[in-house]
Amino acid sequence: MPEDAEAAMRDGTVLRADLYRPPRGTGPWPVLLARGPYGRRDPGILARLDPRAAARRGFLVVVQDVRGRFGSEGSWEPLVHEYDDGYDTVRWAARLPGADGRVAMYGPSYLGHTQWAAITAAPPELAAAVPEFTWADPRDGLTARGGAAESGLLTQWTLGLGHEVLRRTLAGAPDELARALRELSAAQDRLTAGDWNPPVLCALPWPGRPGGPPLRAAPADRGAPCPPTLTVAGWYDAFLQGSLDNHRAARAAGRPAALIVGPWNHEDRTGRTAAHDFGPAADEAALDGGPSLRERTLTWLAAVLAGEPCPGPPVLAFVMGADEWRPLDHWPPPATPTAWYLRAGGALSPEPPGAGEPPAGFRHDPADPVPTRGGALLLDPTHPAGPYDQRPIEARGDVLVHTGEPLAGPLEVMGRVRATLAVAADTGPADWVVRLCDVAPDGTSRVLTDGVARTPAAGPREVRVDLWSTAHVFRPGHRLRVHVAASSHPRWDVAGPPGARTVFRDAARPSRLVLPVTGPVR
Repeated sequence: MPEDAEAAMRDGTVLRADLYRPPRGTGPWPVLLARGPYGRRDPGILARLDPRAAARRGFLVVVQDVRGRFGSEGSWEPLVHEYDDGYDTVRWAARLPGADGRVAMYGPSYLGHTQWAAITAAPPELAAAVPEFTWADPRDGLTARGGAAESGLLTQWTLGLGHEVLRRTLAGAPDELARALRELSAAQDRLTAGDWNPPVLCALPWPGRPGGPPLRAAPADRGAPCPPTLTVAGWYDAFLQGSLDNHRAARAAGRPAALIVGPWNHEDRTGRTAAHDFGPAADEAALDGGPSLRERTLTWLAAVLAGEPCPGPPVLAFVMGADEWRPLDHWPPPATPTAWYLRAGGALSPEPPGAGEPPAGFRHDPADPVPTRGGALLLDPTHPAGPYDQRPIEARGDVLVHTGEPLAGPLEVMGRVRATLAVAADTGPADWVVRLCDVAPDGTSRVLTDGVARTPAAGPREVRVDLWSTAHVFRPGHRLRVHVAASSHPRWDVAGPPGARTVFRDAARPSRLVLPVTGPVR
């Protein structure tokens, strides 16, 4: 059994943790710390962290409940206390009996955020970190994206954390607690029926809510020193771009910074989903036919803490389409920005449009929004992430579809994907959702990446949409496809009253997708 441990924060609040000591010897050992809100004894969290395996590798492992969660004192306020509490916890952990004074951190999602918060606070004992599947700026992927609220993600996440919140706040009122828990359970069940704004949300804390604590600046904006980091990300993770941005910021700080990006989503790292099977090499259990992802991270940590060269390439990225791992010197690799233009008749072409090409349009109805289907997201089980076939979406009248000709040779794209649209809306605010797909010869249209930008008012304008990043080879005979829509529900909140949406595609007002091409069409 792990040992119980208590850490007093600077304001006297006690945070509780479990300690896993190596089975042999008395130390001293480096500490491996994980801090999270999901319960330090939650089976799912323990399966991800595997603290006993880390202890067998010679780490004194500490798994701590953050403030206001489970065994720890205080009030739960997402994102607010992790900077000061992270600093205090690292300093405390470095002085535990058996510790050698050095602390590394690890863990995914919110546990990745607590690492970047601690890095920003810069405790002197923090020697390395392995943040996985986490954000950089919370306003780009956690609470919002392109000005649209990440309402689906925040709703399911907040409801999932609600049981412990209600248990604490209503501890002295058992009847009221029972009623509130029934409402919470019913709200979670109703997500599958399309009710994504349940009243119980008003009783729960969520980051970025009106009147709530302000969000801290992105870790990429920090000025503190950065320890060596190994960032783990997934092409279909809701926090993909934040992970890549964090890695680039760490690399810019001049310390060792490694990156592994797989064809994974936030909850699955096998590379096999109902949408697509990327092959056995994609599975984290035997990454590229070698050691597991967890073994690789522990080996990296041991090397860094020993002052040895970091094992493996600086970047290991899974290239979809080719379905192979690619070692790289840095991310993103050198690429040529290449525009593909939306053309008349639903064409998509590297050739710019002529002067007389007509615009395309559709009508936006917020009562019948375009449904979310796959992509890099984190919603309920009825909305799984991944490269799902978009043909049911493309059949709608409120989704513009532009498709290229079959490719004569492979086209390799690696890096940030962006779109620039010349648009007009007769009502506002208006959302512009852009999606990139790979169309196979059999017609399957798999989403690769997408993004959204919200314009505040009606009228014509040029809109830039960030589709985040990908690494993909369009194979010969495949076609590129671009969607333009006004919504993706329940992923993003639905903007504006009903109205017409127009996308221009002429020489004076070209609409185009810009791809980072790393391999020419051959």
